[in-house]
Amino acid sequence: MKINFNMSAIIANNALSNSDNKLSDSLEKLSSGFKINHAKDNAAGLAISKRMNLQIKGLSNAASIANNGISVIETAEGALSEVHSMIARMKELAVQSSNGTCTSADRDAIQNEIVQLKEEIERLSKDTEYNGQSLLDGSFDLKGYSNNAGVKVDYYSDETPIDNYEITGIVPAVFDVNGNVITNASIDPLGADFPTDSVYSAEGNQIKITASNGFELNITLDPPLATGVADLEIAGIGAMTMQIGANEGQELNIRIPTISLKNLDIDTVDLSTREGALASLDSIDNATAYVSKVRSRLGAYQNRLEHTISSLDISGENMTSAYSRIMDVDMASEMTEYTKYQIMSQAGTSMLAQANERPQKVLQLLE
Repeated sequence: MKINFNMSAIIANNALSNSDNKLSDSLEKLSSGFKINHAKDNAAGLAISKRMNLQIKGLSNAASIANNGISVIETAEGALSEVHSMIARMKELAVQSSNGTCTSADRDAIQNEIVQLKEEIERLSKDTEYNGQSLLDGSFDLKGYSNNAGVKVDYYSDETPIDNYEITGIVPAVFDVNGNVITNASIDPLGADFPTDSVYSAEGNQIKITASNGFELNITLDPPLATGVADLEIAGIGAMTMQIGANEGQELNIRIPTISLKNLDIDTVDLSTREGALASLDSIDNATAYVSKVRSRLGAYQNRLEHTISSLDISGENMTSAYSRIMDVDMASEMTEYTKYQIMSQAGTSMLAQANERPQKVLQLLE
């Protein structure tokens, strides 16, 4: 028997220390609910789970942003519904004014209402806001730029390719004495960058260039300044960008075209005469078609965002399930482990106490 080195106690102590460490790990898992609390628990699993957690948080926030996008669209669409109603009222008044039984006084009264309707449309365009940002004044329409101070890009369609376009032949002879573009002027205003089947039409000082593939570009000419050549940059930017995913590039650009009397082509509507009323009927019909097109676009955006939200919710659900399988502890299984290590710790404590008693038996030999 030896007294300097009690190997039995050393062995019992090592076993007790090992059991106590495992008991502490099990207790941490049970108290936190996670089976990976430190990188040493599962290094690869920790890296995967943290990446998944970031994705889950991103998906949740993207769904919230998509809901905000729906709110933006509903705000704009609600205002456009009123614009539609006002244009419909203008149509009624135009038909009424074109009736030969109306007197000048009647038409003056009708024109007074037209003036108020126009002002209200302009007010809605300026004052319809979401989070302090105007929605219908062109702030979120696609932008185009010109190097010619007398040429302004008003509108272009989604089918218009992003590119630089050259307009040539802008000379004073294009305009009449009132500053309106002469529709049948013998000029060739379109450069080679335009589609080969492009045609242009003029109304007032506005030119509309269209092609069979959906290409449409509307510009305004300022007679004193619009001379020589104009280089137009169709930038394809300006729409409201919504982040609809957790990763870079997962975006939706919401384009809200400008709602103005000029774009609706009803800025010159004058029902104070029968001739003016008759001439305005087509313009009012075109305004209705324009607003309907804008509302149709917004409706398509909203339907897409609703599907996006459903997709994000499903992706978040599946990702959370995968994250749970990696991170969450099985409480029943871990409780079994905890009980085992608790018993082993108690047994180790008892055995260590008995091992420490053994050297005392040497005293019996010395008696």
